[in-house]
Amino acid sequence: MLRLFIALLLALPSVAAAEVFTPVKDKGRFLDLVQNRELRIGLYNLSLNVLPDGRIAGSALGWDITGKWAWEDGYFCREMDWSGMEIDYNCQLVEADGGEKLRFTVDQGKGDSATFRLR
Repeated sequence: MLRLFIALLLALPSVAAAEVFTPVKDKGRFLDLVQNRELRIGLYNLSLNVLPDGRIAGSALGWDITGKWAWEDGYFCREMDWSGMEIDYNCQLVEADGGEKLRFTVDQGKGDSATFRLR
C-alpha cells in the first residue's frame, strides 16, 4: 500500500503538467498568437517568424529558412526552403497550448507533428 501511495505521488506532477492543446481554426486567432513572436525549437536551434504578409523567415542549425504561408479552410498551409532544400507545400492542423506553445501537425492533422515555443 505504501508503494502504491508513493507511485501516485510521483505521478501527480506529470499529470498536473499535462499539455492541453486546442485547435486553432481561425486565421485571426492564429495571427494573434504569432504576431511579433518567434516560434522556437531549441534542440534544432530552429526559430521561425510567421509574418502577417504571408512570409516565413528564420533559421535552423545555422541555415536560413524562407517560405510562404496561407490560411485555407482552417489550416496553416506552407511551403519553405531550408538553405536550398525544398520543403513541399502542406496544410497543417494548428493547436495552441495557451499562448506559450503551438503544435503543427502535417497532412491536416493526420501526420507527424512539431511543437514550438512562442517567444
